[in-house]
Amino acid sequence: MFMQLLFAALLSGSIYGLIALGYSLIYRASGIMNLAQGDLMCLGGFIGYSFYAVMKIPVIPSILLTVICCFAIGSILEKFVISPIFKRSSTTSVIILATVAVSYIIQSLEIIIWGGAPLAVPSFLKIKTFKLFGVIYQTESLLTIGVAIACMLGIHFFMKKTSFGIAMRAAAMDPVAARSCGINVALTTRVTWAISATVAGLAGIMVGPIYGVTTTLGTSMSAKGFASAVVGGYGDMYGAILGGGVLSGLESFSAGYISSHLKQMIAFIAVLLILFSKPRGLLNAESVKD
Repeated sequence: MFMQLLFAALLSGSIYGLIALGYSLIYRASGIMNLAQGDLMCLGGFIGYSFYAVMKIPVIPSILLTVICCFAIGSILEKFVISPIFKRSSTTSVIILATVAVSYIIQSLEIIIWGGAPLAVPSFLKIKTFKLFGVIYQTESLLTIGVAIACMLGIHFFMKKTSFGIAMRAAAMDPVAARSCGINVALTTRVTWAISATVAGLAGIMVGPIYGVTTTLGTSMSAKGFASAVVGGYGDMYGAILGGGVLSGLESFSAGYISSHLKQMIAFIAVLLILFSKPRGLLNAESVKD
């Protein structure tokens, strides 16, 4: 039972971590919260469903096309919604409200295009299950965990080792100094939003065969991704991943050893206790400047 609960925690944690990572990337770049992050995940799931289940495109091209679409959506969102509002009003609450509006617009478009009923996504793999230490697991879940880890490592490498990634970090730390060094801050911010949307969309298409695709999943995932980001240390990429693991572990083991009906309550009570003792998160993120 312990291994099954641990595996379930790894699966949920990888998804929460990806969404929290998107939150943290945008916060570092713009200093705001994108409350549409969970809905961007769902949108990625619906787009992937269209490519894979409707158009019958093979799995790898479907994932790549979904990633490209989500990157474009994130870029368009920043260019035509966030950036114009930011230029007219530097008030953070106004921009956050704009992301809430985007969230509801995405949900409405999903209902118009795909309908309101949950959609079942066919399996990506021929082998549905595997057995390890006498316990049966879903291969889709293992694939999702692997893709999430690869994505996190890829973003780490991109941000730390590439010139554009370093420019993005510099622009987030001090936009004025970055501009004086010739860095295009507007471009780095736009790319950050695009990467954030891509990460969310990738999470959406990967969980499709496991949970299905539904418009209502976005709200729940937004809340859990946000909680994960805050627990780890808001604005810290590694804290986001850590927070996702903590929240999913609390949920999984609460469901297994206490009650599945109380798992979210217990998990979020524990989250509150963590924040009481460490208000800036487990990694003590102080600000976007860190």
